[in-house]
Amino acid sequence: MNKKTLPLLSTLSLSLMLALQPAQAQTATEQELLRRVDQLAAELNKLRAELTQVQQQRAAEAAKPAPAPLAPVSIPPAFAEAQRPAAAPATVLSGYAELNYNRPTKSSKDAQADLRRLVLGYQHRFDEKTKVVAEIEVEHAVASADDAGEVAIEQAYVEHQFHPNWAVRGGLFLVPMGLINENHEPTAYYGVERNFVETAIIPSTWREGGIQLVGQLDSGWTLQGGIATGFDLNKWDASSSEGRESPLGSIHQEMAQARSRDLSFFGAANYRGIPGLLLGGSVFTGLATHKQQASESRITLWDLHARWTPGAWDLSALYSRGTISNTAALNLPLVGGDSLIPSRFDGAYVQAAYKLWEQGSYVLKPFVRWERFNTAAAYAELGTGLTPEVLAAEQVYTLGANFEFAPGVVFKADVQRFKQNKDLNRLNLGLGWSF
Repeated sequence: MNKKTLPLLSTLSLSLMLALQPAQAQTATEQELLRRVDQLAAELNKLRAELTQVQQQRAAEAAKPAPAPLAPVSIPPAFAEAQRPAAAPATVLSGYAELNYNRPTKSSKDAQADLRRLVLGYQHRFDEKTKVVAEIEVEHAVASADDAGEVAIEQAYVEHQFHPNWAVRGGLFLVPMGLINENHEPTAYYGVERNFVETAIIPSTWREGGIQLVGQLDSGWTLQGGIATGFDLNKWDASSSEGRESPLGSIHQEMAQARSRDLSFFGAANYRGIPGLLLGGSVFTGLATHKQQASESRITLWDLHARWTPGAWDLSALYSRGTISNTAALNLPLVGGDSLIPSRFDGAYVQAAYKLWEQGSYVLKPFVRWERFNTAAAYAELGTGLTPEVLAAEQVYTLGANFEFAPGVVFKADVQRFKQNKDLNRLNLGLGWSF
């Protein structure tokens, strides 16, 4: 039955039923009711006739033979190739760079400009499930035996997607810890210099060689875990200040002929199930003497972090703590050196940024950050007169702004004030880009 006629039939039938009921309107007469019945019956007969006509037309159309198929048309190969949708490129180039200027407020003669780092990388996709990621980094513009610069491979791993939510990586990769170790391009963080907690405590940029699983769950969780090379405590140099600047930064191996008798395990979990919110934590642990010492020593580092971006605000916080076991046995031969191995080190920061102004590609984001860190918060007891004094925790206040004047390009400026070592107070300017 025609769908358009069904509502009309229903309406007319309802009207007919109402009309046949005992007179509900006080003014209706018997003759008027009979006239309405006759009118409705006539309209029903008309609709039946129209419906019959429609059914006959449909039957006639169904009986017609199907049209003959069109003959195939030959399309020139060049034209067909031009009309085919462009496939995603198999190889993609990437890179980032930082040019920084630091001017101590109490010693302008020590002002310094530096091409801090320049990184070039690529991703090549072998098929829809397998790709390789690699980056090469040059620090301080010139690398030679007589210069401070160095050339390093920052990443070199293969990733294979074996499940819609799971992938496996193998090679040299960034350790999933903190907020900037895996996302450390100059456009990804505030301030000219990377914060102290994620460089002195978490030794960003920190990479290890190994294998890891990466899961992207529908619930908003990202899970990562695996086994990798770790630190080498045999590299500790008690006569150098590197250990005080960054305990783990002075003994990481970067997969350069890395000692791997003792391997490490790591895991990370990050939740992004609520728009604008990131909550996460990670842990890295492993033995670090590689049977080169009489006693074994374990290094463990963990962190908790959060980031919230409500509207124009960008708020973040992080706490990280590291421990080294059995340091007494390792430190005894080093007594008298300037820097012994700490048994504990930690740090934390809070940061707030605000998108103050935006016009076209121009974006201005002022920010403020407070951080506290201690690279030698505790030492194992060595005996009277031998145990080093713990360091006082340093506090740093940073006030500045990021100005993005093109997608992927940022100019930065900030001032930093140190609570303990005021000689480090400085003005910083920076230019960076990433693509």
